[in-house]
Amino acid sequence: MDSVLAVAVVVAGALGTTVALVRTPGRQALVQAVYGLALAVVFVLLEAPDVALSQLGIGVVIVPLMTLATLARIERVRR
Repeated sequence: MDSVLAVAVVVAGALGTTVALVRTPGRQALVQAVYGLALAVVFVLLEAPDVALSQLGIGVVIVPLMTLATLARIERVRR
């Protein structure tokens, strides 16, 4: 179990770095959703299902959707 947790933490760290390095906001929102999913897996492995469910709801769904909606709104205002 420790090795699975270690791999999950490394994957989450790599995805967090990827979120910071992606320059396009739309792509960054999508990578952030995948990062949130990786964090939810880490929380499940740490036996914190309530935190994992919160992460799924907020980090995987709400924040990326709000980011994409904001980008769409900015694009409409520019036109």
